[in-house]
Amino acid sequence: MTTSYPSTSVEAREEVGRSVCVLTYKSLEIDEIIKSVSDDGAGATALFIGTTRNSYQGKVVTRLEYQAYSKLAIKTMTDIIRTAHQSATRSTHYSTPAAVPCIISCAVHHRLGTVPVGEPSIVIAVSSPHRKEAFVACEQILEEVKQRVQIWKREYYEGEKEDEAEWKANSS
Repeated sequence: MTTSYPSTSVEAREEVGRSVCVLTYKSLEIDEIIKSVSDDGAGATALFIGTTRNSYQGKVVTRLEYQAYSKLAIKTMTDIIRTAHQSATRSTHYSTPAAVPCIISCAVHHRLGTVPVGEPSIVIAVSSPHRKEAFVACEQILEEVKQRVQIWKREYYEGEKEDEAEWKANSS
């Protein structure tokens, strides 16, 4: 099976301070992503791994395919990261000096192209001095990526014609 992708769905990478956003056709290397946000000042690293599941609404999923308007998608992803850094608030039960940021580093990596069942399509890692800030930021980033980033997915089901697979907004 040869798949061609639109010229707008290309790999992209953009850094925001110590944080990074990546769109790639390559498999996501979870350990490398975790290392990219590690810091000696981090007491917590929250991690979300979204994988292709084998079923959806009673149908057997064989694979997903992702495409993006990469130039705009990477910009939207970096805006989400900036917002996460700016909106993070300190846990009230910890006394961390104000000079230490609530969020140390974030990484958002999203696959493009074909993603087989069981493989990650998105990985988000957030490091912070404390767990609450890391968890809150990780969830905030995930929800914003799903709602705002210009990425579309196509689900392929067992027993259905491939040309009948529909493109869906990446919001579920």
